[in-house]
Formats: sequence, structure tokens, C-alpha cells
Amino acid sequence: MAFAKKIRLGDLLVEKNLITEDQLQLALTEQKKLGRKLGGTLIELGMIDEDSLLNLLSAQLGIPLIDLHNYNYSDEVAKLLPEVVARRYRAIVLDDRGSDYLVGMADPTDIYALDEIRDKLNKPVSQAIVRESELLVNFDMVYRRTEEISALAEELGQDLSDSAINLDELLQTGMTDAPVAKLLQSIFEDAVQVNASDIHIEPDRHVIRVRQRIDGVLYEQVMKETQIAPAVAVRLKLMAGLNISEKRLPQDGRFSMIVKNRDIDVRLSTMPVQYGESVVMRLLDQTRGALDIAKLGMPPDLLRRFRRNFHLPNGMILVTGPTGSGKTTSLYAALKELNRPEFKIITVEDPVEYRLERINQVQVNPKIGLNFAHVLRTALRQDPDIIMVGEMRDAETVEIGVAAAMTGHLVLSTLHTNDTVSTATRLMDMGVEGYLLATTLRTIIAQRLVRKICRSCVEDYRPDSFETGWLQDILNIEVSQHHYKTGRGCNHCGNTGYHGRMGVFELLDMNSELAEALRNNDSQGFVEAALKAPGYEPLISVAHHHASNGLTTIEEMLRLAGQVKDEVLDEPLSLDSAAG
Repeated sequence: MAFAKKIRLGDLLVEKNLITEDQLQLALTEQKKLGRKLGGTLIELGMIDEDSLLNLLSAQLGIPLIDLHNYNYSDEVAKLLPEVVARRYRAIVLDDRGSDYLVGMADPTDIYALDEIRDKLNKPVSQAIVRESELLVNFDMVYRRTEEISALAEELGQDLSDSAINLDELLQTGMTDAPVAKLLQSIFEDAVQVNASDIHIEPDRHVIRVRQRIDGVLYEQVMKETQIAPAVAVRLKLMAGLNISEKRLPQDGRFSMIVKNRDIDVRLSTMPVQYGESVVMRLLDQTRGALDIAKLGMPPDLLRRFRRNFHLPNGMILVTGPTGSGKTTSLYAALKELNRPEFKIITVEDPVEYRLERINQVQVNPKIGLNFAHVLRTALRQDPDIIMVGEMRDAETVEIGVAAAMTGHLVLSTLHTNDTVSTATRLMDMGVEGYLLATTLRTIIAQRLVRKICRSCVEDYRPDSFETGWLQDILNIEVSQHHYKTGRGCNHCGNTGYHGRMGVFELLDMNSELAEALRNNDSQGFVEAALKAPGYEPLISVAHHHASNGLTTIEEMLRLAGQVKDEVLDEPLSLDSAAG
């Protein structure tokens, strides 16, 4: 059994020449101001990195340093330590070894914390060292709010069923306000902890379903207290400033809230369904802001070509894909790089997803006639250099966007098409003349998001007979020459085998052959020229590169293929030739 030793960390670091005496005195002074422990202060001041500090403590105390990313503990064992204690003392129970518990601590020298942990566990404790940053992420996965949500729903349901007062009277007196607020707070906290992008609250005949979209996939929690659904819907409508008495028509609204020290914008949509009102909320984390362009995950060559095009003084750049494929994120990343004092930038959005300084962002409002075309027409009178249109939804918006690109403006926008090759055809179907597209189009990007394999439980994978046949018939892949991976599922990824998502990108730069096909309104010629264009590689081929490099799975690759109807999939594709 390992016990924490009382050591003077500062003196030890000076003795080992990891910091100087002057640095120690400065850190001690800053520590008093920040109210943090010395180790955290030294790391924050950049005087020492976390791994050097933890390796020193591991050697000095004779206890192991454990990488939580690669340690598969049990959630049930971890929950033996109450959340409030675990977070306060930055500790997690990693293993029940019979005679004692193995407990990971960010600060193993904290003897008081160790005594408290022993009292709570009522069993001998052996220590390990863990990184605080990893620990905080794991807390959010272990201490989910699912049990708390169920308990609060049951409490609220009891309040409503015990009362003979009808719901409208309850809401007027505010009797349900506190229980509903607590329930919604837990639902939002749980969603933010696991980085959910959407929350669905759906009343059914015998249950209420609360579903969260995590990495593009919905996960469900079921509550049997169906009587609470109207109270939850009304509370959310009040938060969004909607008409609580209108239950027959869909309504849209939004509100902002702070959840776990994160500024969250919530887009809310209600819809009447058979057993009440379905409520769907999109969560937009304003704390994160726009991504840096280099962090989108584009391959270096494709990123270089994308950058080259959006730094041009005029023309049109389009990003295509279905809802939820990351199109707006890519455009925001480009705007973040372009956002300089010498450029006037105006965006027309529905909704404004992230607030950007210096950029004039306009929220469309069709109810008062403020649609994309109206705002875009007005924006052109504001002397902009760059315009971002959230979506080319109709022929009028496309027409104005093309005209703006022809008159010296850089126009960035999105379009709902499956791939880059079909985008020009779609625009011509919307009434744009081919010769105008030939003049204004600079580049088209198609993108999708695929889930990444969890690095904590990644393992080798052999494709089954169906997958093998698909790879051979569609992509001319010799499966034996590639190595694939999968995730077996662990506590780090909620036993899904996936953690996080990555972009898959297809980019088509305009060239003389493509422009000539557009001028002649030759759709088939455009397709043929696109497939031969230098640097063009279809989405499914790019996805296979990621799968063969162990970043995603064949399962995700097949899911992407189901979303894409590529001309190149009509006949076997040679990956070597597709890369140009």
C-alpha cells in the first residue's frame, strides 16, 4: 500500500535543476494571487511541462504514472467515489484489487485529500498519478447525469400526479418551475459533458424519449413519466420567448445559457406530434468559437489549394454536403483567417452560429420578409469586400450571389449537393447560365464527417465477406494489402468504439476544360473533365485512405458511401488514377 509522502515540491524541482530558485520565488508569489497549487502554477507560467513534473513525482514517490487514455477502468468502480469528492480532490478510482483500491490522483502529495478519499472508500488505497487534463475529461464520461435526470423526472411526475390542479394552473402559480428547471439543467449539463450537438425531447404513448446526438449518432434515454412532457415543453418555450398557448403549430426560437462555465446558444424547434410536442435543440458552444483553418483536418495539399482560392479578390467558393456535415464550420474557419481590418465582411445566416468580432453578421427572418435574397441585395450596398451566404436556397439568392462574384466581391456559400461534380449542374438547374458559372466559380468543396476510432480501444480488424466484396467491386481494392482498425468499446468512448469526428473532403478547382464545358452547358462534359482534373479525388476514396490508415472504420466508410451518389461509383474506381 502506497502512502503519500510530504515533500517540498519547489525545493525538489530546484534540486533537480528543472527550475531555478528565481523561478520558484516568482511562482510562489503568483500562486498566492491565483489561489492554485504550486505545480499547477508552474505549468500555467510555462516554467515546466506537466509530464516532466509528473514523471519527477512518480520517481520520487515510487508510484506509477498512468495514461488514462490507455487505461480501461470500470465506470462502476470509478463511481465508488462520489462526484463531488472526485472533482474536489482530482481523484478517480481505477481498480478494485480486492485488498485495496488503486486511485489515480493529479496531486499525490495532497495528504489531506488522500485521508478524505480513504474515509469515503472505507478501504486501503494505493496511489497512481494521472494528468489533470485527462482526469477532467474522464469525469464527464463517468459522472453522466442519466440517473439524476430519471430521478428528477420521477419527482416532477409525482408532483403533477399528486395534484388535481390542471397544468395551466400549475404553470400560472409557478409550482412546477423549480422541478422543471432542475430537470432541464441536468439534461443540458449531461449533453454538454459529452459534447452532444443536439437534444431531442420526444413524447410517446407510454414514455418520453430524451435523445442526444453525439458524433452524429443519436443515443437515447427513456423516462416513463409522460405527464411531465407538457411542463417541459412550456418551460423551454418560455426560455425561447415563444407562445406557450400555441400547441398546434411549429415554432422556432433561441436562447443563451451558461452550462458548466461554457456559453451555449440554443436553437429550439417545436413540432406538434401525436402525443404532444416534440422539441429539438441544437447546442452551439460559443466558448469554442470558430476553428482555425489548419484544424479542419484537410490534407496539406487540399488545404493549400483551398487557401489559395479564398484569398482571391473575387469569385465564388462553394462548400457542399448534407445538413450536419460541417460546411458552415469550414466557412467560419476561412472567415476567421480573412478577418482583418482592411476587409469589410458581411455574413447572411440562418441562424448566426458563432459570433465573430469585426464581421457584420445578419440573421435572416423570413417572417418579416428578411430572407437571404433581400439581405444579400442590401449587403451589396454596404460596400463589402467579402460576403458569406449561409446557404444558396433559391434561384434568386444564387443569381445575386453570382452577380456579386462578377462585380469584384469574394462570395462564400454552401449548397446541399452530394459532391463537387454535381454542384455546377445543380446551379444550372436553378437557372444560372453556364457562362456565368465559368466566369465566377473558383473552387467547390464537398465534405462529410466520419467518426474517429477511439484511441483507447483501437484494435486490428478484418473486413467481413460483404465489406471485402464491396471494396473489391467498387474501389478495386485488394483487401489483403491494407490494414484496417476498429474500436472494441471502452469507458472512454461510452463503449461505442468511436471518439470524436474528422472531416472527409473532396475539392474541385476550376480549370479551362471545366470552364469550357460550362460555357457550352455541357453537363456530361463537365463530369468527364472533373474526373480527370488534377488533384481531384472523390470522397469515398479519401474515406478509404483514412480507414486504411486506422483513423476510421470500414463501417463509417460504408455509411458515407450510402450518403454519396458519386458518378465515379457507377463503375469500379482505381484509387491510383483517382488521385490525379
